[in-house]
Amino acid sequence: MAERQSFTQGRLLALRRLLEKEQASTQDELREELEKLNFEVNQSTISRDLRKIGAVKLLDASGRTVYRLAEEMAAPRAPQGFGELVTDLEHNGQLVVIHTTPGSASLVARVVDQLRGSGVLGTIAGDDTVFVAPRSPKEILTLVKRITEALEGRAN
Repeated sequence: MAERQSFTQGRLLALRRLLEKEQASTQDELREELEKLNFEVNQSTISRDLRKIGAVKLLDASGRTVYRLAEEMAAPRAPQGFGELVTDLEHNGQLVVIHTTPGSASLVARVVDQLRGSGVLGTIAGDDTVFVAPRSPKEILTLVKRITEALEGRAN
């Protein structure tokens, strides 16, 4: 049991190092790199390990989806063109709903989550929809403006 735990810890450490030095865009790329280091893994193991070490998917400066370690990242600033992932943003006085291109909701939610101190209570992201709970519904118009600015890369 201790040997298996040691092997798992070694694999997790190797995965962390790969994410620190490279910007892998797919789990398959990570699997190939780990296999070069003599770790035999499948996609399910990679997925589990990424969750364990707190890795997240985000867009790099070129717009490519990459895996990064959450603790390495400063508050994400939306890269130029990031706003193009958003297809619609509306509210009903209680909740802000952001529609995105397919697969982009979690990336958009990550940027919106950084507004927690500025009116965002929290977000829930699906595949192409983000629900944003405002801290105060009375301030929802101000929040919509802040979200729009953040997604356009103009937030402070």
